[in-house]
Amino acid sequence: MQPEPDSPEHHRQRSEFIRNLVQRQFVQEPLDDGLLQATPRTVVQFWHNQRQMPDDVKECIDSWVRWEAKGFKHRLFDECSAKVFIDHNFGVRHKQAFECCYHPAMQADYFRLCYLLVEGGLYVDADEVCISADIGCLFNGSRLKVQPLCYDIDSGTMVSPSVFLSVDAFDSSWIFYFNNNPLIACRGHPIIENALSRATILLELAGKNELPEIQATTGPGNLSKAIFEFDTILGCVESELLVLRDWDAFAISKWPLSYRSDARNWRLSNQQKFYRNGG
Repeated sequence: MQPEPDSPEHHRQRSEFIRNLVQRQFVQEPLDDGLLQATPRTVVQFWHNQRQMPDDVKECIDSWVRWEAKGFKHRLFDECSAKVFIDHNFGVRHKQAFECCYHPAMQADYFRLCYLLVEGGLYVDADEVCISADIGCLFNGSRLKVQPLCYDIDSGTMVSPSVFLSVDAFDSSWIFYFNNNPLIACRGHPIIENALSRATILLELAGKNELPEIQATTGPGNLSKAIFEFDTILGCVESELLVLRDWDAFAISKWPLSYRSDARNWRLSNQQKFYRNGG
């Protein structure tokens, strides 16, 4: 089934749905949902070229590697190893879709969906620094755990969670959506399956020389649509999803980092060719 075409009305409906969902879950049960199936205690990350990884990115990743001493697994993939994983577990169609991801951030977006569907775990971006003394609760239960975000179009800035998560908080210029970082899921989660299916089809529909928008195709926009569609069709999304209201208590996005000033920063390379001549 092909994804429905987007429109301003679809954007509005999706944002309102997410607003109601995240504010309704503002007071909710603990991260452990009481179900027997737990998320594998594996932290998964991606950097497209491990041989040319900037030192400051490595420092971020090392903040997650340290959890191996506490019994967690840590797996770091690059473009080559991610392609091998996808080919082995999915086959030619998904490998070709991955090859259509023209920027490392897009590759990371697509790969995380593939990995989590097969193996489950906690995927976190390479620019996140773990600041928590305990991450074990993030792996409790089987629901998909996602971080809500809110963007103010008028000011061009992000709205603080302490503001937008309050019940009935609203402004007509706000856009609510779900980040795809972190992404915490058990194996075979149906929302991850839907998000991967959408991303694969969108990549296949793109013309040979087309560079589709990253967020909408493989990133937060795609995930938000997958969650919205899941609820529209089945009407039980809250049994499958848990809103992470306090992710910043576990990790922070380090800024600045050396790569943010060049083409490796997707915000500077969205819908532009990426030339793989550096780390």
